[in-house]
Amino acid sequence: MLGTRTKFKYNCWDFFFTCVGLPLFMLDIVLDVLAAVSFYKERAYVYLGVLLLFLLGSSLLTQAYSWLWYSYDEFERKTKVEKLPSPRQLKLLHVFQLGIYFRYRHTGSSADEQEPDSESIAVSLNHDLSMLRIIETFAESAPQLHKGAVGSASAIAFTVTTYHRSLRSFLPDKEKQQITSSVIYFIWNLVLISSRLTALALFASVLPCFIFTHFICSWLVLFFFAWRSKTDFMDSPCGEWLYRATVGLIWYFDWFNVAEGKTRYRTALYHGYILTDICILCAVWCWKMSTDPPDFVIEPTYALITAVCVVAVYILGLILKAIYYKLFHPNLDRDEQQPVDEVDFRMMRSTTEVSAHYNKRMRKLAKNFYS
Repeated sequence: MLGTRTKFKYNCWDFFFTCVGLPLFMLDIVLDVLAAVSFYKERAYVYLGVLLLFLLGSSLLTQAYSWLWYSYDEFERKTKVEKLPSPRQLKLLHVFQLGIYFRYRHTGSSADEQEPDSESIAVSLNHDLSMLRIIETFAESAPQLHKGAVGSASAIAFTVTTYHRSLRSFLPDKEKQQITSSVIYFIWNLVLISSRLTALALFASVLPCFIFTHFICSWLVLFFFAWRSKTDFMDSPCGEWLYRATVGLIWYFDWFNVAEGKTRYRTALYHGYILTDICILCAVWCWKMSTDPPDFVIEPTYALITAVCVVAVYILGLILKAIYYKLFHPNLDRDEQQPVDEVDFRMMRSTTEVSAHYNKRMRKLAKNFYS
């Protein structure tokens, strides 16, 4: 039984992250278009085809999740903007890949509305939006190597940080999250993801065809472990399999907690696997640079230093992550987790009517994240 009734404030920092998310999303599209034009002018049609394939795939994946969540919620309308399209019109918006823009619009409008429960509704809507940004960003990460590891890692780290702030609102007693915590969270994610993407970029520079083989093989392993984790996020069997496949994709780049309970050993196993993989990728790159270098040539000594630095950066990221979890992460025991599961998100629409506006999907993720 839901015993805790909490009305959440949509604070200025969360609103800032939401507002910044759309311009960054649009900028990412512009950069993708410029990259596609560049590949076309260089007559690199294979790279152009791969880029378009991944971009289309990431958009389709994001729109599929958005549509499934609307259907799971039985097309419940919470804002004035949402009430405009019918379910059929909403479906057409997703078919034409406009669903996520619609979500940005009604999330922002709900925060601006003067209704008594508008802020809490905005928080609830923002939970789904943050998860969709996670899916879209990681789904595009493979073709984003043309932008450079640092640029791609910055976009991913920002999205992950926004997701982290969204989950934090499920802790009523820790609702006021200091921006310092988010900054540190962003930094260690940036360091880890930069190292991972750099290793993949180095490997792709000498063995471009094998990077797809590497991805498929790694994804199958990670997908297997996602299945063994017995996730329970979506409301349909097909949706759950889609989610597990997506988790395998996310794990290819960064850790994402999807199962309830203590995750120390699972996290250590994952990072051990990724660190070993980075070492192998960098070793193969060094070997190819010394035996069969591509058009550009790097001295073996500099190549070795570069490879060691990539591995060292990942280890540095693990140290920063440990510091964050030691000093800033609210590690809750099972008794303290109860309020997280009991958050009600109930707001008064009138003096006699109570309506539930809670996000059960993200509540599950929050429980996993803070376990």
